[in-house]
Amino acid sequence: MTQIDFYTHVDNKLLTACVLTAKALARNMKVVIYAPDRTTGAQIDNLLWSHPPIGFMPHCRATDPLAAGTPVIIAHEAALGDNLPHDELLLNLHAEQPSFFSRFSRLIEIVGHDETDKQQARARWRHYHDHGYEIRTHQLGK
Repeated sequence: MTQIDFYTHVDNKLLTACVLTAKALARNMKVVIYAPDRTTGAQIDNLLWSHPPIGFMPHCRATDPLAAGTPVIIAHEAALGDNLPHDELLLNLHAEQPSFFSRFSRLIEIVGHDETDKQQARARWRHYHDHGYEIRTHQLGK
């Protein structure tokens, strides 16, 4: 069963996604970052090139021919869910739970301070909880 972790009270969701991705890579995990749209995917792509400042996280888009051999994949289309090359860690940046999350060993949800974001996260939490998933919560901010 998928292990689910919520990281709450986050100041910068995309930067937090980069930090958590770097930690996963340090543990030799493969990561899929599920962005809500092409624009957010481009933003996370740019951040991954500069974070950490003296490091490099190999990454590409899910549709790239090198995706199968790249440890960090950025996707934004739900239709790709069954065709993603990795199934270790899914980092969800969408407002809704991904329909394909259960094929992953671990799912990370990042929740900011915005009230709308919190409400959407509560709905995702309820969905996972109602389907019998154990959920861990990590409060990052105040």
